[in-house]
Amino acid sequence: MYQYFHGLIIREGTHGIPADKVKKLFEDAGWMRINPEWQDEKYQLIFENSTCAYTVWDGEEMIGMIRVISDQITIATIADLVVRSTHRGQGIAKKLIELCVSKLPHGDWFANTSSNNFSFYEKCGFEVKDLSENGTCVLYGFRKARQEGHR
Repeated sequence: MYQYFHGLIIREGTHGIPADKVKKLFEDAGWMRINPEWQDEKYQLIFENSTCAYTVWDGEEMIGMIRVISDQITIATIADLVVRSTHRGQGIAKKLIELCVSKLPHGDWFANTSSNNFSFYEKCGFEVKDLSENGTCVLYGFRKARQEGHR
């Protein structure tokens, strides 16, 4: 599935995502540690072993991505969410979270992140559960389900 967002293309899927494009995003985010080249395949495999994923494209350049690990019934964890530094502040990350949560709207969502991202996740409806340097943000879908009469 493809959709447009502010002139960008958002692609849903966990297969066919080029490892070199993922690696570039991770480098831009400062997530890269010294990595031997033979480990580059992991950037493709992390997607293939994920439950769902979205990538964001500006032409041939992948400028954002999110991937989720889930049982697809009650619980999901955002494993990675990153947007290229040149494209931040345009609502891309929030859109990616909305797309993911819509797949499991009454499930419980978790995101392990650093404290500098807490306010972003709060804007997306998550609660900050740990105020230390790193923590878990949680979106309890069961509360929404209860309000809507589903639970």
